Amino acid sequence: MTAAGSAPPLLDAPVCGMTWGWTGVRGTWATSDAASSMRAMAEQAVTWTALSYAALQATPLSTDIPYDAAPTVTDDEIVWAIREAKELGMKVCLKPVVNVADGTWRAHIGFFDWDVPGEPTWTQWFASYRAFILHAARLAEAERCEMLCIGCEMVRADGQEAHWRALIADVREVYSGLITYNCDKYQEDHVTWWDAVDVISSSGYYPLGGWDAQLDRIETVVRAFDKPFVFLEAGCPSREGSPAIPNDWSLPGEPSGQAQLDWYRDMFAACARRPWVGGWFLWDWPARLYDAADAAGNDDYCPYGKPAGSFLRETYTRLNGGSIEEES
Repeated sequence: MTAAGSAPPLLDAPVCGMTWGWTGVRGTWATSDAASSMRAMAEQAVTWTALSYAALQATPLSTDIPYDAAPTVTDDEIVWAIREAKELGMKVCLKPVVNVADGTWRAHIGFFDWDVPGEPTWTQWFASYRAFILHAARLAEAERCEMLCIGCEMVRADGQEAHWRALIADVREVYSGLITYNCDKYQEDHVTWWDAVDVISSSGYYPLGGWDAQLDRIETVVRAFDKPFVFLEAGCPSREGSPAIPNDWSLPGEPSGQAQLDWYRDMFAACARRPWVGGWFLWDWPARLYDAADAAGNDDYCPYGKPAGSFLRETYTRLNGGSIEEES
C-alpha cells in the first residue's frame, strides 16, 4: 500500500478470485458458519476475494442510501471478513454495492440527465452515494485492502462522467490501493472514464460459445485505455440451460453440474488466449455454505462440491504457479 493520493501498485500476478458473502445481510458475517465458508473457499486455491455487501435505497428514484442500517452488514462484520480473508492468505477487494429494496435491479437507478428543481436528481443521489463509498474507502484503507470497487453494474449512472470523476478523486484522498469500477456485461465500451480508475473490470456473464466475440470487443477498450483488466464478476449457475444465459439466476431448469462445468471450461479457455485478461472474481460463494453432500442438488452459482469446483481448484492452482495455459 502507498500513501493516500499517490499511485497504487498494479496487479503483479493473475487474480484467482471469488466473490464472498453476497448480499452482506447483517448477522450472517462474523459467525462460525461464515468462517467455515471462507476457509472452504480459500481451499479452492483462491488468492483474492471480493467481499461484497449491499446497502438499500427504497426505490430506483430514491436519493437516500442508509448504508448504516439493517439489513446491511455492520462495520464490525466487514472488518471481521477482511481480517479473516487476510489471515487465510487472500488479498481483498472491498465491494460495497447499492441495491433497491423494491427488487428493481440497480442498473435502473436513474434520474433526468440534468438536475430539475422539484425532482430527484443525480446530484442528490451522488451526494448520498459518495458518503457510502467514502465510508467503505476509509475501512478499506484502515484494513489495508488491496483493491476497492466503487460501483457495480450502474448502467444508467454510467453516463454521469463528471460525478464519477469527482467521486474517484475524493476516494483517492482517503484510500491508497487500487480503484476499479465493475461495469455490467456488454457495457465495457460504453464507459468513457476508464482512465480515472486503476483497473477496468466488468461482469462476465457471456454465453457459452460467445466468449471470443465479446473478448474481441473488450480488448479494444483495454488497449485504448492501457489499463489492467479483470472480470469482477463471472459465473454460471449449475442448472440446465444456464450456460446460454448465465446472468439469469431465476432461469428454470434442473440442477446440472455438467452445465456449469461446460461454461467454466469455455470461459477459461477463451480467456487463456487473451493475456490481457488479468483474472476473475468468480460469482459467488455464500457466507453460509451448503453441505457438500447437497451439492448435486444445488443449482446456484457456487461451485463448491460440484464438477466446476474441482476444475476451478486445478485451474487456479496452475495459475498460482505462474503457468497460464489454454484448457483443452
